[in-house]
Amino acid sequence: MLLSRDDAELFFRLHRSLMHFVNQRLGVVPDVAGPDEFSGLPPEERLEVRKAFLDHVELIDAYVDENPAKLGDDELDVVLSWRHQVAEKFYAFRQLKNYMVFLTSADPPVSYGVVALTEPFEDVIGPYLPRMTETVLLPFKGRIIYDGLLSGYNISFGGGIKRMLNDSYRQAKERQGIVPSLPVEPKRMPVTTRTERRKGKAKKTPGAKDVKPVFQTIVGMTDDFCRRHLNDAYAELCRRLAEKLSRKRPSPLLRGQPKTWACGIIRTIGMVNFLDDRTTQPHMKLTAIDKALGVGESTGQGKSMEIRKMLKMLIADYCYWLHNWC
Repeated sequence: MLLSRDDAELFFRLHRSLMHFVNQRLGVVPDVAGPDEFSGLPPEERLEVRKAFLDHVELIDAYVDENPAKLGDDELDVVLSWRHQVAEKFYAFRQLKNYMVFLTSADPPVSYGVVALTEPFEDVIGPYLPRMTETVLLPFKGRIIYDGLLSGYNISFGGGIKRMLNDSYRQAKERQGIVPSLPVEPKRMPVTTRTERRKGKAKKTPGAKDVKPVFQTIVGMTDDFCRRHLNDAYAELCRRLAEKLSRKRPSPLLRGQPKTWACGIIRTIGMVNFLDDRTTQPHMKLTAIDKALGVGESTGQGKSMEIRKMLKMLIADYCYWLHNWC
């Protein structure tokens, strides 16, 4: 499946304008007069600009703020959504009806459904799959495309590697399915009944009784906030994060005020799911969380940073860590 002609023209116009802006700011390739001239550069030079851009993704916000190409709001929203790009090595794994499955090479595996631009993937990377590639995946009008630069590796895979990739593909589908759009949406956690929780309840460890009232207070605050401002999926993710923190020994929840922990938890879940991006729903500024809970901005930011450092969370992980750790 390919983009329509109009969509392909829109993508290339927006992308070359952004890349020209990045090149101007970072000075990677000198003497490039405009976006059209940038698109005529050799692929090696455009790859150098892309490499520099991946270290300075914040230039997307600068581009949107300055709007050098005088784009409309809808076009700026498309560019702004590219903050959710995914750049790494992939296996072009399987061609399906609506997209090519790109399987990440890193662990844990994720499978993305990627739409080709103006040429079928068979013409771009060849007919024999799987094929190792390197590119940048971008959201575009509810789908995933690539940025027009795709490097292939001339590697043949034996039966053992193919079986390993098939296992990785099954794992990825069981965990998240084939991801059709970016950013990755939080997966709703199954809610267990009280009886199921009693049956599966592990033996209490020392200190568990002390943290329970604090945990319940914090979860009450996060549930109430998410009901009023966000949605049930965010409430469930906040509960899971609070549970993770309550199980640590000694639990950090016993230090500090419950409202500060509630603020830090909501901020953390919001940050890894790009809650402050106006192109996502729900959308909310992180500083508004502090205000609603009566917590100072620096305090809320600091508590979120403490949580992310404690659990070794990265922005690029989205909420995926939650499914493995909780």
